[in-house]
Amino acid sequence: MDLVPTLISSGWASGVNAYLTVALLSLLGRAGWGEVPESLQSNGVLIAALALFAIEFVADKVPYVDNLWDAVHTAVRPAIASTLGVVFAGDAGSTGLEEALSGGGSGAMALASHAVKAGLRLGVNTSPEPFSNILVSLTEDGVVAGVVLLALEHPVEAAVISVVLLIAGIALVTYLATRIRRALRGLRERRGRPPPAPG
Repeated sequence: MDLVPTLISSGWASGVNAYLTVALLSLLGRAGWGEVPESLQSNGVLIAALALFAIEFVADKVPYVDNLWDAVHTAVRPAIASTLGVVFAGDAGSTGLEEALSGGGSGAMALASHAVKAGLRLGVNTSPEPFSNILVSLTEDGVVAGVVLLALEHPVEAAVISVVLLIAGIALVTYLATRIRRALRGLRERRGRPPPAPG
């Protein structure tokens, strides 16, 4: 197993949809696709990941509910990615500091991709119709699935794709910054808080 590329791609995927990432790893490991640690293939892990993915699948497609879901998962997604990093490192024979660095690196990648996802969704929610949310969410799920599948057989290529997607996402969030600020103002007004004074 190429540990570092696997950590990059699984970290990126976890930041976008951690439950789908874990569920796919569990299912692929059971199917013999790539090297997946045994602990990720347990019934408990698979059932929990599928159940939470089913909830996220719905929540992620409803305008503004997806923003609340993202806010709640600001800590959850990096934590899951960090756990995956430690598990993959342990399975590769790493111990102690190496495991900690693997977990921290994977978690940092997840936090970065989560921030991009959350920012993009704020921009998308300035659109008056819900269909863009559904399309973006389905696209995210499809790309996560593709990256996870690729990561187990071609980890270097998956890592390169993950980094490119992260950079492209940061550029797009920067471009949509005005729309994102407008969406944040809308969220504050919905909660009954006055928007901040200009400047």
